[in-house]
Amino acid sequence: MVKIVTDTTSGLSPAVAEQHGISLLPQIIVFGAQSYRDDTELDTQAFLSKLRAASELPTTAAPPPALFVPVFEKLLAEGHSIVCLHPSTELSGTVRGAAVAAQDFPGADIRVVDTRTIAAPMAMIVLQANRWAQEGLDADTIVARVEDLMPRQRVYFVVDTLEYLHKGGRIGGAKALLGGLLQIKPILHIQNGRVEPLEQQRTGKRAKARLRELVMQDCPHGPESYLCVMHVEAEAEAQALAADLGAALDVPEVPIFLLPPAIVVHGGPGILGAGFFVRP
Repeated sequence: MVKIVTDTTSGLSPAVAEQHGISLLPQIIVFGAQSYRDDTELDTQAFLSKLRAASELPTTAAPPPALFVPVFEKLLAEGHSIVCLHPSTELSGTVRGAAVAAQDFPGADIRVVDTRTIAAPMAMIVLQANRWAQEGLDADTIVARVEDLMPRQRVYFVVDTLEYLHKGGRIGGAKALLGGLLQIKPILHIQNGRVEPLEQQRTGKRAKARLRELVMQDCPHGPESYLCVMHVEAEAEAQALAADLGAALDVPEVPIFLLPPAIVVHGGPGILGAGFFVRP
C-alpha cells in the first residue's frame, strides 16, 4: 500500500492527519534561542501569544532529514511505498529535507513531490492523494494524478499587511506595493511556486469582497473543484465565506483550515483566503 507523508504547512492538524493515517512532519519555529515543533509543542493560538510578546519576529526552519528518517523506517518496515507531498521549494526547504532523508534508503520506493503550493490547497492535494492510496492505487498513478492537479491549483488570500512577507523574504514582485505598505490591503496569490501580489484594495472590506469575486469568477461548480477556505484570526469570516461560496458553487462541504504557525510567521495575523482547482 502507498502511504502519504506531508508536513504542517498543509494546515492539516495532527488529529486530522492521524485520523486519515497520514504521517505529518513539523516545521520548526524559532524565537530567539528557543525552537519549537509546530505539531506537538506550539499550535497556532500559542504561537500568536508568543508572537505578540516577542521583541523580534520569529523565524522558521524546515524539518531536518533526521525527522524524516524514523517515519520512513516505520513505513518501509510495514511494506509500504511512500509519497511525500510538501510545499513549493521557493517557500520552504522541506522537499530538500525529505529528499536527503530518502537517500538513506537506497532501493526503497520513496517519492518526494514539490506540490508548488502551500496551505489549504496543499492539504486538499494531500487528502485526495490519501483517498487514492486507500483505494489501492499505486505510487506511479498517485504521483501522476497529483502532478495533474498541481498546475490547476488557484489560491487567493488577503493579508492585513505585507510587512511579515517582506521581512521574511517570502514575497516576490512586491516592490511596487511596498511604498504603500501601511495603506493598502493586498490580495495575493501563488504563481510559479511563489507568493506574488495580484491586486490591492484600499480597505480590508473591499479586499475580501474582491477575494470572493475572484473565486466566483474562476472556481468550477461542484465538489471536484476541491474548494477550501483558510484563515488565522478570522474564523467568523472564514465560516461565512465557506458557506457563501459553497452554496453559490454547489460544493456541499467546504473545508476550513486554520493556518499553522509556519505560515503565520510570514503572513501575519488576520489572513483570509480560499483555494480551489480549475478543470483541465
